[in-house]
Parts: sequence; C-alpha cells; structure tokens
Amino acid sequence: MSSIYEDMTTKELQVANYLQKLDLWWVYQSPIFLKDEKKRPRVWTPDFYIPKLGMYIEVCGSESFKYGYREKIYKENEYNVIFVHLYKEPEKWKTFLVKRIEEIEESRHSEVMKMIGLFKK
Repeated sequence: MSSIYEDMTTKELQVANYLQKLDLWWVYQSPIFLKDEKKRPRVWTPDFYIPKLGMYIEVCGSESFKYGYREKIYKENEYNVIFVHLYKEPEKWKTFLVKRIEEIEESRHSEVMKMIGLFKK
C-alpha cells in the first residue's frame, strides 16, 4: 500500500509539512467540480483542500504552467484557491500563505456580517 506522500512533489511535501505545523489538516488532490470558460463541466484537483477553512491550495512548481488561467476559472466558480509559487520566492511562501488565509477569512467575515445586518432589518 502506497502513501499519498509518495505521489507528492518535493514542493507539495514542503507545503504539506508546513500545513501540519499550523495544525491545518488537509486532503490531497480532492476533486472539485467547475465550469471552464466555455461553461463546460470539468473536474480539477487542487493540490490541497483544508476542510477546517474551506480553502484550497495550488502549489505552483513551474513558470511554464498557465496558473493564471486556473486562477481565473477558480474565481469564476467561486472557489477560494491560494496559489503558492514556491519557485518564485522560496523563502517567502509561508508568510504569503498565512497572509492569504487571513485575507480570505476577513473577506468571508465581512460578507457574513453584511448578511446578518440585512437579516436584522
């Protein structure tokens, strides 16, 4: 029986280990259903899903892959996916990841507070 760790790239392993240090348990390559730019149904598998936060992480390992396209499609389908570019700034990705998690959580909080405010009126 093989471990999921055996299927991960070195960069994905780095992120997996860091998430565990943050006590953020994850599911590796959990499929999500979305529609592409032509509204065709697709199944994609971001590298990590963090159930506790309802967020996904895509580990970017290469400049040649078109991450901008994926980011656009995820946003259009309202998925919170954090793109971590380890190849660009290998020493800063952890800070970036935590900052993006905070930003997404703050945005969600604002939306919930607006809904509650409307409900109370």
